Amino acid sequence: MQKIDWMQEVNERKDDLVSDLRQLLQIKSVLDEENASFDAPLGKGIKEALQYLLNLGEKDGFIAKNVGNLAGHLEMGTGEELIGVLCHVDVVPEGDGWSVDPYGGEVKEGKIYSRGASDDKGPTMAAYYAMKIIKELKLPLNKRVRMIIGTDEESNWRCVDHYFKNEEMPTTGFAPDADFPIINAEKGISDYDIVLPAKKIDQTNHMLISFYSGRRYNMVPDHATAVLSFSGEQTDLIQEYSSFLEKNELKGSYFIESGELHLELEGISAHGMEPKNGKNAGLFLLKFLTQLELDSQAKRYIDFGVHILFNQSRGEGLGIDFKDEITGDLTVNVGKMQYEQANGGSFGINMRYPVTFDMQKGKETIIKKASEHGFSIENFSDSKPHHVDENNALIKILQKVYEEQTGEKAELLSIGGGTYARSLKSGVAFGALFPGRPDVMHQKDEYMFIEDLLKATAIYAQAIYELAQ
Repeated sequence: MQKIDWMQEVNERKDDLVSDLRQLLQIKSVLDEENASFDAPLGKGIKEALQYLLNLGEKDGFIAKNVGNLAGHLEMGTGEELIGVLCHVDVVPEGDGWSVDPYGGEVKEGKIYSRGASDDKGPTMAAYYAMKIIKELKLPLNKRVRMIIGTDEESNWRCVDHYFKNEEMPTTGFAPDADFPIINAEKGISDYDIVLPAKKIDQTNHMLISFYSGRRYNMVPDHATAVLSFSGEQTDLIQEYSSFLEKNELKGSYFIESGELHLELEGISAHGMEPKNGKNAGLFLLKFLTQLELDSQAKRYIDFGVHILFNQSRGEGLGIDFKDEITGDLTVNVGKMQYEQANGGSFGINMRYPVTFDMQKGKETIIKKASEHGFSIENFSDSKPHHVDENNALIKILQKVYEEQTGEKAELLSIGGGTYARSLKSGVAFGALFPGRPDVMHQKDEYMFIEDLLKATAIYAQAIYELAQ
């Protein structure tokens, strides 16, 4: 096997790598089903990002294939075995509070800022350039290497489902979409709605007309609004709201329109795999609303949110708290909340559960708890946990490469996040967030250190080369 200075090869291509990444970051590839079409089933922006990468790969000499406008791949090498590098170009919505253009790809102070910089466009471009280096150096490969590009990782994984119905499953591989060193265990992920059906409203002096918070199951909501029909003096209520915000170190506002009181509250967004990293705007606003004497339907909705879900990120309120030594705590994120006086309400839950958790019993417990409070469970989905044994050949090679490139021990990790690695029987998540770096995925002012981008590229280049021998 040839001895190559991978870092030198990366540095020689630094300017091109950053330029190509900036162009990818400037595409707003957020799920947009409202404006979907036959050739852009997840929206124009997502299709544009997919096509950008496929066009780049075709220009650089890879075999490029668009798979139903839901996924695609770039391939090099020859041989029967296939190594998969599983990436995605879709991003979560930008949210509020950015200090830079969320789709500007701005470079400053050694970082590149944009939604998707760290999840997953930065790591994707690092992996792309890793393959490009191997190709340009004309290194011999005994196996095929395929970058598989997904477009629905942040939502329902329709891209992966469609891709593997139509294309070959890699023998082994990795997803550059999480943390270094190596993640060999991922929690199961379940999304579901806890639904309160509409009932006849009892008229009271104070009525909750509507309540909204959150856009994605897998994000801690950073904004919430409530509209109240409020008879009588509002000064005391407004003063109580201001005091509540101050006490909980939150920002918010209020205004009156057409005789209705509108309350708005700002929280702190975070990735749904660890709700404690954020402040759930919706749950905090519900907590404030418990102070009001509202109609019975609104009260039932609010009480469930506050007593069963608020500050219960380990599922204690639902009766499903659990942990194991492989993957740690079960977590519950309340990512979507809506209530309308005429239609009832719902809580959209993103649950991440340990490898050894009994999901069937857990689901039964959730259904029972919901029914006790007049709620039902709808839209239940479940992606099973993933675990690769530490003695697997893939892990041994990646450990060797990581340690040679960084001089640090390649510990095995487990996460609450779900990566495309779980699509493979023998697949792990491999970077690109280095130990000690803050995790800013799904947060405002998301960024990636340029230094880390280059280092990850070198690691991926060596790893792909050695895996394909």
